[in-house]
Amino acid sequence: MTLYGIIFYLLAATILVSTGLAITRRNLVHTVAYLVLSFFGSAMLFYLLGAPLLAALEVIIYAGAIMILFLFIVMMLRVETLEKYAHPFRRQFPAGVIGLVFFFVAVLLVTTDPETKVPLEPAVASPKALGQYLFQHHWLSVEIVSFLLLIAVVGALYLGRSSGEEDADSTEREA
Repeated sequence: MTLYGIIFYLLAATILVSTGLAITRRNLVHTVAYLVLSFFGSAMLFYLLGAPLLAALEVIIYAGAIMILFLFIVMMLRVETLEKYAHPFRRQFPAGVIGLVFFFVAVLLVTTDPETKVPLEPAVASPKALGQYLFQHHWLSVEIVSFLLLIAVVGALYLGRSSGEEDADSTEREA
């Protein structure tokens, strides 16, 4: 097995573990943190497979913008857990281990040379060509995704606003 094969399986395992931890956590902020780790792992996997643009987009769009949106939603909804944590180290240990594994794999990806002697021709497409292809052949999918994101943002704003108005209405009735 080559070094790239080992890195691939290591990345796949850490992505699965961090996604599994994101699904099973009760604290929403921890869930978002594990999802960010999963997205970084996916970006490293894209980079390993020879798609640095997709890796950069994964980090910028998913790990950056969408996770910040999720954090804002979590903060706006003010969801509080009743769970009291007795062992703070136990909470941070899985995230630290997964983070160290990702750091180790990233260093391996950057510092090693390919072991194959066959040069691969890169499939290069300009952003203009990608955009034209996307909007000519998959325009309905793009519109559906944008509409779903709009519905999610409006729903989060409605839920955040309605809980604040109920608190204000209840204090006015008591007075």
